[in-house]
Amino acid sequence: MSSLPSLISMMTQLIATPSISCSQASWDQSNKGVILLLQDWLTSLGFACEMMPIAGHQEKYNLIATIGQGAGGLVLSGHTDTVPYDQDRWHSDPFKLNERDNKLYGLGTCDMKGFFAIVIDTLKDMNLNKLQQPLIILATADEESSMNGARALVESGRPKARYALIGEPTSLTPIHAHKGIMMEKIRVTGQAGHSSNPNLGNNALDAMHSVMSELMRYRQGLKDRYRDSHFVIDYPTMNFGCIHGGDNPNRICGRCELEFDLRALPGMDNQTLYHEIAAILPEIERATDTQIQLEHLFPDVPSFSTEKESDIIKACERLTKKAATTVAFATEGPFLNQLGMETLVLGPGSIDQAHQPNEYMALDQIKPMQTVIQGLVERYCLTHDNP
Repeated sequence: MSSLPSLISMMTQLIATPSISCSQASWDQSNKGVILLLQDWLTSLGFACEMMPIAGHQEKYNLIATIGQGAGGLVLSGHTDTVPYDQDRWHSDPFKLNERDNKLYGLGTCDMKGFFAIVIDTLKDMNLNKLQQPLIILATADEESSMNGARALVESGRPKARYALIGEPTSLTPIHAHKGIMMEKIRVTGQAGHSSNPNLGNNALDAMHSVMSELMRYRQGLKDRYRDSHFVIDYPTMNFGCIHGGDNPNRICGRCELEFDLRALPGMDNQTLYHEIAAILPEIERATDTQIQLEHLFPDVPSFSTEKESDIIKACERLTKKAATTVAFATEGPFLNQLGMETLVLGPGSIDQAHQPNEYMALDQIKPMQTVIQGLVERYCLTHDNP
């Protein structure tokens, strides 16, 4: 469709529209500008577009763009936000698309604004008047922080389709499963005092030592109980990421905080794990005469898994000539599964470039991704009955 910009022009405009999401308010931005660009382009292709405000989050939106009708169909999904950036580590302006060495550089090129440009450029050359099942383009908010966009979709029960592809950067490899993630904080409150007399206080660091020892035993128990050979790291992991406590060597530490993550395998339940960890703490609290609190740093993301025999997994294996595998990073996949869709993760660009200075998408990733998109639309939207 001649009224649409070129692929490079679309990507240039998307990259030039900042949409950082972050738990730190100083970085966090609206994604409305990106949503409006996508809405304009998709409307010109005949899509009916709905902007969904994210409740409680001003100027944050999902976009649900639909063309065609039916009970099956396909969702092509991506997120509109990016992570923050380190200006002094970029070799070019992160908000200006820069082509060099057969690569397109810019914040969000592979993770994952470039995916939308590739989708729209592919669809403009397809006859969408002959759709037998719906095709839905889904653009979400805040995937890089809270995943509130995906959570809002689950709450609303939309969109509905039979199959979904999330275009996260996987180097065009089909992904059928990933681990979940929990990020938690444990706070130990004791009593500060002069270090010359331990009886004057109650050392929170000492109590945290007991907490960490018990968590290490619990971590080993998880490793002994759960294994999944589909993953390179085939057991659930718990990482002690940072610890803060005390203020001076000659003061008894009055407060100590530990932050950690736990990545569960498919089939494990995050809420069960949280309650198991919570159950460890009261005995330590009594033994050390401290107060111990467990709280979420961020809402958890469930593990994701779609059966390898799912039709969309098999279709993408044929289209890419690559076997489906697993990854360690989290996506919106589990939320689309909760909406009843058989979902896989497959997109252009490498996760190794995501969240990095000088993020790029290699040009040789574009045409193979367009082949996948075209093949899936033909299979799930241009035939009367989904497989």
